[in-house]
Amino acid sequence: MSGPRSAGGVLLVLDGWGHSEETAGNALAQANTPTLDLLRSKCPSSLLSASGESVGLLPGTVGNSEIGHLVIGAGRPLPYDSLLVQRRIDSGELRADQQLNALAQRVAQNDKALHLIGLCSDGQIHASVEHLTELLAVAAAQSVPRVWIHAITDGRDVADGTAASYLQRVREMATEAGTGRLATVMGRGYALDKAGNTTLTRAAGLAIARAQGKSAADPADAATAPERGDEWIPPTVFTGYRCIDDSDGVVFFNFRSDRIQQLADFILDHLAETGRAVEAMSLAQYDTRNPIRPVVTRSEASGGLADELERRGLRSIRIAEKEKFEHVTYYLNGRDDRPRPLEEHVLVASAESSNYLERPEMNLGRVTDQLCGALERSDVALVIANLANIDVVGHTGNHAATVSAASTPTVRSSRSSPPPRRRGAGHCSSATTAMPSR
Repeated sequence: MSGPRSAGGVLLVLDGWGHSEETAGNALAQANTPTLDLLRSKCPSSLLSASGESVGLLPGTVGNSEIGHLVIGAGRPLPYDSLLVQRRIDSGELRADQQLNALAQRVAQNDKALHLIGLCSDGQIHASVEHLTELLAVAAAQSVPRVWIHAITDGRDVADGTAASYLQRVREMATEAGTGRLATVMGRGYALDKAGNTTLTRAAGLAIARAQGKSAADPADAATAPERGDEWIPPTVFTGYRCIDDSDGVVFFNFRSDRIQQLADFILDHLAETGRAVEAMSLAQYDTRNPIRPVVTRSEASGGLADELERRGLRSIRIAEKEKFEHVTYYLNGRDDRPRPLEEHVLVASAESSNYLERPEMNLGRVTDQLCGALERSDVALVIANLANIDVVGHTGNHAATVSAASTPTVRSSRSSPPPRRRGAGHCSSATTAMPSR
């Protein structure tokens, strides 16, 4: 006799997982994963390329969560923002962009400053420091009198402890262009927070907007990584820099929007509140509250999974921890954040410490609770969930913690939660917090 009807299917994203025949230094190969091993041995499986041109990235570029979820949701490779920017550079169109040159020209005519803000590394996940070359060339061509560079150090997408070498590269590019000077430096932990930590964003934003922060004369001294690495270099202001002034120009040069938009909105809000009107542009298209004109617009990502579910009147549930919540909602939906009546969002929240090295399992048990509860519902066509801990812990570079994260069994937590209630997009079950506003 058949049992009660359950959800139609599940799309489970094991974020950060991959496959390599090389076992030395391979945390996933060294982890104890009996369930995954059993599934791969007993069920049909395939290996797919998730990097480079296969998913719309530059050749040889590692994949990332944003493009991964975009491609899953779209059902096709999409030219990523980094690829679109590079094409404009290779063709000479970016350096000749009319709006970018017009901004630089207005700044020069008013004897004002141009501020360039972005991540200074070559990880190609959020930004490329080499893109500064094009922006400095535009500023030089238009004779901008003062060009201030606000450098965000990495330590996650590239090796930790390399911040000083990237800052040296920035100074070399400025020398080659004949313009540009480092104004501030800060770790991405401050500048690229996306969890709504206003204390971190405020510290980064005030260093850029008001020259408020630790003082330093030599970038080499400022880039001395603290115990927590390049990611946590405190917001530091270099000698000679004063602030973003009224009528200055601002260009954000990250091509990926999600991590920098919180900082961009803070800076522009603060400038408006203090009576300083500036013209802002971004290298690629951002999803900010404040209007920021992009140099390069993004690829069309509609017509994918979310649109097809909506067209057919099928209900779906999206489940993830806060670190990956936008990925199973906004990015999987083709960067479309409009509410959909048959789409439910479950943001798994935790009041516990966010120290991933102490808790490499993160909130896997709570995600499992919600996933199992959703699968028991007969009105749900598809459950989409993200297991975030391998990606998040892997970014720390701690091998032992990553092995532990991969070995964590996916079982229900001891504090079992009820199935999420039937509520529409923008609402969450009792085990969750409210969705972050965009």
